[in-house]
Amino acid sequence: MTAFFNTTLGLSYGWSWFLATIIGILVIALPLMLAVAMIIYADRKIWAAMALRRGPNVVGPFGLLQSFADGLKVFLQETIVPAAANRGLFLLAPIITFTTALIVWAVVPFAPGVVLADINVGLLYILAASSLGVYGVILSGWASNSKYPFYSALRAAAQMVSYEVAIGFILISIVMWAGTFNLSGIVMAQQSTLNTGINGFFINPLLFPMAVMFFISALAETQRAPFDLTEAESELVAGYQTEYSSMSFALFWLGEYANVILMCALNATLFWGGWLPPINWAPLYAVPGIIWLLAKIAFFFFVFSWVKATVPRYRYDQLMRLGWKVFLPVSLFWVFLVSGILMWVRTGVGA
Repeated sequence: MTAFFNTTLGLSYGWSWFLATIIGILVIALPLMLAVAMIIYADRKIWAAMALRRGPNVVGPFGLLQSFADGLKVFLQETIVPAAANRGLFLLAPIITFTTALIVWAVVPFAPGVVLADINVGLLYILAASSLGVYGVILSGWASNSKYPFYSALRAAAQMVSYEVAIGFILISIVMWAGTFNLSGIVMAQQSTLNTGINGFFINPLLFPMAVMFFISALAETQRAPFDLTEAESELVAGYQTEYSSMSFALFWLGEYANVILMCALNATLFWGGWLPPINWAPLYAVPGIIWLLAKIAFFFFVFSWVKATVPRYRYDQLMRLGWKVFLPVSLFWVFLVSGILMWVRTGVGA
């Protein structure tokens, strides 16, 4: 697109790059906002079906406009800032949460060559950018000057740190096997894994346990059930969101669901072949890669909702025990196991 503006319209390279980047951002951000509205609707429908209820079915055909009606209602509400709150940080917190949820999408590949920034360290960028999201939760909990949001902020800090450590070790195993930090390269490394004709690291018996652990860690990282201790309504009213209203509350919701979609996309990209079809069969490649990726994201989102509708919330000590006493040692051991096997197979050490 930069070349189009540069050669066809005669703009300078700087302006061409700027316009192409802005258009690329909008092409990702606007559909993502629409997707967030629709998956909130899908989330509620899935929960309702599993509880033998109808779910949203009044506003629009089949209730499809319910999320937009809720968004309009929130937009028209008054923004209330508690008198004792730190006003600047209180208003900044949801902006941080929403922004960090969006910037990570810059390196997610939707199809071959269809990525905003195809950088060599894409995986490191995702780790760095996604870890910033905890600051929005911590700031909201502290700036609210209320005990329930403050407890929620402390929980969020401990929870996110616990599971990000495990996620880091899981990703090291993927990087070693694929030989690159570039997400497009990781997807291409999954083509016909182990010469089985199946696209995806999940078929690899060494990496399948990592795929399961990554999915569970993604639930904890996005504070989804059964790891939603930061919002535990039975204990903390609504956690860090308790004092928020209007659009500041809506930004938290948008950021949370954007992160959920991101984790579904990362599950699909890192372990399930990304834009590649499930089977390495030529006719399947006639389907655009973005369709395969969106289908995998939809599947993982269904599983996210399924878990939330059926699995009860963990106690806090169970959450910490799983993170530090199970996932951390297992993922660390797996790094040594994968690196040892790769060294033995690829370099002939011990042969």
